[in-house]
Amino acid sequence: MRRSPFLAIFLLLSVSSLWFRGSDGLYGPSSPVLQLNPSNFKNKVLNSNGIVLVEFFAPWCGHCKALTPTWEKAATVLKGVAVVAALDADAHQSLAQEYGIRGFPTIKVFVPGKPPVDYQGAREVKPIAEFALSQIKALLKERVNGKTTSGGSSEKSETSSSVELNASNFDKLVLKSKDLWIVEFFAPWCGHCKKLAPEWKKAANNLQGKVKLGHVNCDEEKSLMSKYKVQGFPTILVFGADKDSPSPYEGARTASSIESFALEQLETNVAPPEVTELISQEVMDEKCGSAAICFVSFLPDILDTKAEGRNRYLQMLLTVSEKFKRSPYSFVWAAAGKQPDLEKLVGVGGYGYPALVALNAKKGAYAPLRSAYELDHIAEFVREAGLGGKGNLPFEGTPVVSTIEPWDGKDGEILEEDEFSLEELMGGGFDATDKDEL
Repeated sequence: MRRSPFLAIFLLLSVSSLWFRGSDGLYGPSSPVLQLNPSNFKNKVLNSNGIVLVEFFAPWCGHCKALTPTWEKAATVLKGVAVVAALDADAHQSLAQEYGIRGFPTIKVFVPGKPPVDYQGAREVKPIAEFALSQIKALLKERVNGKTTSGGSSEKSETSSSVELNASNFDKLVLKSKDLWIVEFFAPWCGHCKKLAPEWKKAANNLQGKVKLGHVNCDEEKSLMSKYKVQGFPTILVFGADKDSPSPYEGARTASSIESFALEQLETNVAPPEVTELISQEVMDEKCGSAAICFVSFLPDILDTKAEGRNRYLQMLLTVSEKFKRSPYSFVWAAAGKQPDLEKLVGVGGYGYPALVALNAKKGAYAPLRSAYELDHIAEFVREAGLGGKGNLPFEGTPVVSTIEPWDGKDGEILEEDEFSLEELMGGGFDATDKDEL
């Protein structure tokens, strides 16, 4: 049977259309939704003079697929009023991580000169449009009052995101923080400092929520100036993972250069991953109290695995911790039976060791790893937990952790019981003549 050439052309165009739509994730080239990527994100979003709504999605996400027609309709309704955009967070993971994306779809609204805000409303066109209009009204009100200028930068010093640092707060905010800090040491009379000021404010505002910028007035803070051997103004120091050894910033003194440098440093100055033994309530509060998700591993008794086996498990957890080091997670472990109250609370023990649970103390919920305790399965479990998890279970009460001695890193020892004689057992009243009576 001979096929019509028109049919062949139609099929070719249909396949091409599907291919193009698939290559752009959920939105095709004719979609009213603006397609974002690392190349155009800054220009289209961060440097925009208006409101931009951004959906962070993953092509495989069912909820994202369900949102697609609604998001496209919202883009049509808001055309000329606000920009409706989308970023494939699966294809551009580093950019998604900068904004703390942990589930899909996540919608953030970008307002010039301010950190993005999350949209938490219904995923329908009307509430999305109404939320966008509320943000536009607030922006217009600020502009009428002269609080902001175009391009997302701020004219008034009070709107700068750079933190004023001094001898009283420097240790707490900078040295004891796990965040990346870039600090300018300046003098009010310094001409170069005055020239840097607007660039510094712009960089601080654009980096808000990602990298922290601060400033120290060296005319007032001589002790900090001396401590960090500041000899000229402005001096810019970078406080990364090793807060005791800050490094100098020697790049151009423009907002764009400072921003680019800061984002590069963000990739290299992440604190090393940790897997902490759960030996006290203090450890529990510190590691699991503020973490979005606390992953608790219950490892077999040391007599069952010896040091070599336990270290193998710990290395596995370190590997997973490294993979998710930019996520707000913590990883802790306890030996089998050492934390009975916690085991009972999360239903561990009945199905053996090792075991792993994802714990959210704030929400009073947990989810157990139901597959094999292996590297690939653990990594997938952590990833799924970050996206909302599966099979979450509630727990009642507050996890109580016993204070125990930490593992010494050695093989366990079997405690041998003292031998005793039958005579001792009988209280010394046994002799050979008693055999017949036994």
